[in-house]
Amino acid sequence: MQFTFTAEQDQFRDMVRRFAADRSPVAEVRRLMETESGFDPSVWQALARELGLTALQIPESYGGAGFGPVEVGIVMEEFGRALVCAPYFSSAVLTTRLILEAGNDVDRSDLLPALADGSSRGAFALVEADGDWDPAAVRTLATEDGDGWQLSGSKRFVIDGQTADFLIVAAKAHNQVGLFRVEADAPGVTVTPTAVMDPTRKLADVRLEKARAVRLSEPGDATAAIGRAMDHAVVALANEMVGGAQALLDSAVAYAKMRVQFGRTIGSFQAIKHKCADMLLDVESARSAACCAASALAEHDPEAPALACLAKAAAAETYLSTAAQTIQIHGGIGFTWENDTHLWFKRAKSSEVMLGDPAWHRERMLRRWGY
Repeated sequence: MQFTFTAEQDQFRDMVRRFAADRSPVAEVRRLMETESGFDPSVWQALARELGLTALQIPESYGGAGFGPVEVGIVMEEFGRALVCAPYFSSAVLTTRLILEAGNDVDRSDLLPALADGSSRGAFALVEADGDWDPAAVRTLATEDGDGWQLSGSKRFVIDGQTADFLIVAAKAHNQVGLFRVEADAPGVTVTPTAVMDPTRKLADVRLEKARAVRLSEPGDATAAIGRAMDHAVVALANEMVGGAQALLDSAVAYAKMRVQFGRTIGSFQAIKHKCADMLLDVESARSAACCAASALAEHDPEAPALACLAKAAAAETYLSTAAQTIQIHGGIGFTWENDTHLWFKRAKSSEVMLGDPAWHRERMLRRWGY
């Protein structure tokens, strides 16, 4: 299993980092998080058509670049470090992976080229009122209607649902979980932006009332395909959280070197040194877990599903604890709205529960290891 990056991957990381730093400064993050869409269309087109990031994991036969989870993890880590506001995770990672795992050749030919060039954006509607990320908890109903389907039910916490062109909806059909494509502006579809704690990542509620849909997957249960796609999404999110934790660590160290108390920089105090050392150890451990899981997915390692759960649990706890410690090191100013630390703190808290909290993933990890 690969634990080091190649020279080409390091160059790729540098390119993405420069792009994120240039197009997503904190002032721009603050501006975009106050908008309804939550992203800048010109930046989206730049990352799609100039850098080709939306095509990263799509095979070349469908207009993509043909890379894998490791490269996606690099992008997500750098986007998490800069807190990039864009529907990249929802569309280019999660929705794209669902189509790759569950769709047939027709589905892929119809949907992937537009996702690759950024001209179309998708979102995945899975969670319902109980907040359970397990596909077995799906209650939305799909009924056959002539040569198509109708969906009825409600979905919650749809990432970037308010700006998606289409939705991939998990619904029960003949007592099995299926995946269905619904146009976001179709009759019977109501998308309502949700008030969220973390305004840098938009969520929406979706109401379906006999909405016309096309089945994405072949007849049969799609639970396994959803699980594979979610493993990829979980690892991508873990890498994003590592990037955010690294940004917080860098901020804490920089402030400790600058802030003076009693005639000395606070970074010279043993208590602050210990905090920073502990944070560094936690961040590097979480990075190792996230990189290991991405490599396992790329190599189709049978341990990959369990490692994905481990990475999510470790990264979530590290991100949140690093955010809390960074605020403490900043002192009183760290609790103010003017200080930027709270932006990453809110992203850390929202990411902790997204796609399942650490306790849920540890239980899944043990089950996948046969306990």
